[in-house]
Amino acid sequence: MKRHLTAIAAWAAVGAAGAALPAAAADPGPTVRMIQERGSLLCTGHNGSYLGFAEVDDRGNWSGFDIEMCRALATAILGSPDKLQIIPVSWAQRFPALQSGDIDVIIKVTGWTMSRDTELGLQYSLPYFFGPTTIMARTEIGARTPEDLAGGVFCINAGTSIERIVADYMGARGIPYEALNFEKPEELRAALYAGRCDALAGFGPFLAATRFNAPDPEAFTILDAVLALEPEGIAVREGDDGFVDVINWMISALLMAEEYGITRDNVDEVRANPPSASVERLLGVSPGVGERLGLSDDWAYRMIKAVGNYGEIYDRTIGEGSVYRLPRGKNHLWSNGGMLYPLVLD
Repeated sequence: MKRHLTAIAAWAAVGAAGAALPAAAADPGPTVRMIQERGSLLCTGHNGSYLGFAEVDDRGNWSGFDIEMCRALATAILGSPDKLQIIPVSWAQRFPALQSGDIDVIIKVTGWTMSRDTELGLQYSLPYFFGPTTIMARTEIGARTPEDLAGGVFCINAGTSIERIVADYMGARGIPYEALNFEKPEELRAALYAGRCDALAGFGPFLAATRFNAPDPEAFTILDAVLALEPEGIAVREGDDGFVDVINWMISALLMAEEYGITRDNVDEVRANPPSASVERLLGVSPGVGERLGLSDDWAYRMIKAVGNYGEIYDRTIGEGSVYRLPRGKNHLWSNGGMLYPLVLD
């Protein structure tokens, strides 16, 4: 017993001594080092537009929720949202493009599934978005439930987890249906608007945007049934722990900024007079928040200054400040009834 107590005391002394040491500079990993050497982040766009998340205009300008997350990451690593290259890739191309090095990271509402996590050589961040999968049907059909669509034709984005979710849901309930798959969202929407499909299965935000942009929005009804709630993560190559750390703390910093009421407009004022030690660390007033990730200590400040907090990003791209006006639902902070929360910054 005496030997055990002596050993415990020794370990406690080592821990206390370690706690007194300054944080060591971290190795951010091979991908972050490559991004820093290149001077730009290669992030996913889309082969066309995915409404609300990755949209491109006639001049090649990108916007959307996922694009803003790409801009946030570029700013965290390189200090500016302008040091970002958007690489258009389809749903099916995103995984091979990551493994080949054509892109550095996948930020493309990518569901965190076991097969992707264990079979494709991917490593996921914490969820940054929770996507409900539901069904939008032609109003003239009069469907209120998925059972009312038995024998119908469903438009589905090829190469996405929506295919599996619909198959699982309908199969478990013995509801027959025909799947009509499309690689490009533009082709899928055109088929739906032309009456080739009875229903469209997809993420709630995508369905609301699709209905909003329809020639006659009243021609489509979103059913109440939720087929699945899918956590969306940011994906990198397996084994790049330093990059995952950077991404997780990027997401957490955006959420923490919202929790503390720090916005793109007031971040300078808050940084000049931080209300707490946590905010001092977040905004780089006190050192360490960057060194432990292999970044500059003001990375979070620069990021918030460039893109705002999580709520600001959500509102202007898919929320109340956008044309889509999508409720946050489960994508609220935990304190507002949602499922998102920041990590503890000590």
